[in-house]
This record gives sequence, C-alpha cells and structure tokens, in this order.
Amino acid sequence: MFLISYLVMIVCVLISVAFVTLLERSVLGYMQIRKGPNKVGFMGLLQPFSNGMKLFFKEQTYPYMSNFILYYFSPVFMLILSFSLWMLFPFVVNIYDFNFGFLFFMCCTGMGVYGVMLSGWSSNSKYALLGSLRAMAQTISYEVSMSMLMLCFIIFIFSYNFIDFMFYQSGIWFIFFSFPLFFCWLSSCLAETNRAPFDFAEGESELVSGFNVEYSSGGFAFIFISEYMNIIFMSLMSVIMFLGCNLVSFYFFIKITLIVFWFIWVRGTLPRFRYDKLMYLTWKVFLPMSLNYFMFFSLFLCLMLLNL
Repeated sequence: MFLISYLVMIVCVLISVAFVTLLERSVLGYMQIRKGPNKVGFMGLLQPFSNGMKLFFKEQTYPYMSNFILYYFSPVFMLILSFSLWMLFPFVVNIYDFNFGFLFFMCCTGMGVYGVMLSGWSSNSKYALLGSLRAMAQTISYEVSMSMLMLCFIIFIFSYNFIDFMFYQSGIWFIFFSFPLFFCWLSSCLAETNRAPFDFAEGESELVSGFNVEYSSGGFAFIFISEYMNIIFMSLMSVIMFLGCNLVSFYFFIKITLIVFWFIWVRGTLPRFRYDKLMYLTWKVFLPMSLNYFMFFSLFLCLMLLNL
C-alpha cells in the first residue's frame, strides 16, 4: 500500500512538472508581450507531452572521449535524488513518517552536488567542467545559509518532522515574525535550484549551457525533470516553513502554485547576477542575518522557559 501511494504521488509530481513547463513558457510569453505555446491541443495543454516525446525520441549521442559509465548514469542519479526528496511529502496519514525529515532533506540536497559535478567532469569538455565547478561552489555556499535558516524554525518546534509545522502554525504563520528570513530563504531556493537570476550553472550566454552541454535526448530530459521537481519541492518547503502548513486544506496547494509562479516571475524580471556578488550575498548577508536571528530566537526561547 505504501509503495502504491508513493508511485501515485510520483506520477502526480511528473505531471505537475510537465504543466509547470507550460506555465513557465506561457507566463514568460505574456511578460514579453508575445504568445506562448497555444497550438498543440486546447490552449496548448498538450504541448508538454509533445516536448517530452520529442526529447525522448531524439537520438542519444555521447562524446567519444567521455567517461561513458559516469556520463550515462549522472542524470539518472540526479533524477533518483529528486524522487527521494519527494518521499518527504508530509502525508497526514503518514505513508512515510520521517521524524528527521529536515536532516534527510539536507543530505539529499548535499548529494545533488555530486550529480552536477560528475555530469560535468565525465563529459570531458572544458565548458561542461567550468559550468559544473561554478554550480558546485554556488550550491555548497548556499547550503550553509539554508541550514541556518531552517535551524531558526526547528528550535521553535523542537522537531525535524514536517508535519509538526502544521500544529505550530495553527495560530500564526512563521512569516509574520520572520519576514526578512522569508526573502533570504526564497533567494537561497533560487540559488539551490540554479534558477535566474542565479542560473550560473546553465548560463547559456557565457557557458554554452553549462554542465549539461554534452547531453541530449533522455539524459538532458532527466536533468530537466530533476531540476523542475526540485523547484516544486522547494516551493513546498517554503509553504511548510513560512505560510501555514495546513496539509488538509486546498489552499496548501494554491500557495505552492503561487511560489512556483514567483520562481517564473523572477526569471522574467531580473537580469543575471555577477558571480562575485552571488557569493557575497550568501557569505556576507544571508549567513550573518540567519545567525543573528538564530541567536535572537534562542535567547527569546530561553527567557520564556525561565519565566515559566
């Protein structure tokens, strides 16, 4: 029963990934005053399936000098990690009861660096290697500030379980007393998922598409799917931590959709950052702010306990 429920959820997530790509192309078309995909099917609803068929039916090529085993399995590894993250989805009926869900999340996001590194290195291409090195430095740096941001709220609920956030936000959402941290978290999510304006891993204008430049057909599709699955999951994390994790409400999924829309909105609005400013942002802004909030919250909780 658990396996069937997980498979149903994965199918739903894959369908969501397909329609998030359609939403992204339609929103970007609207922002650039042009028509998005609207020809295939009613209102372009069949366009994602057309794109998927085109990707998987194209010829699979690989560089002659590549390390073929690592090159072949790196996209599969990235996709498996994304599937593993969705095991953390907080079902109210506890299909999987992760008491240490946040630790599992940090482990999976940390291992995602290896997929990017191996896919860039095994291609044996200087452009892919440069893109993977930039992505590694960016992801590792932002994981530090992300972990501190999560600790600021873990000390409030004294638990690593996602479902506990639902009980502790029944009265007030965490965003109301940690508004600056919310924007720090959203910016860190952009950097973790390699989205604009922090898309240095796939900066097409200067990196020839970065670490995935040598991939085609199914390999590129796996990387693409894992990236968008991570975007939806980071939107889920944002709603759980800040926007009132009411898992039995329909508005829970509306809020996830709004955060996904925000990812697309930022891509169509902001230009790409300079790389040194990106690193300055996390080490000189996000990390000190999260540390200060962590000390403030810890002191506040200690004083509350002493008064009790």
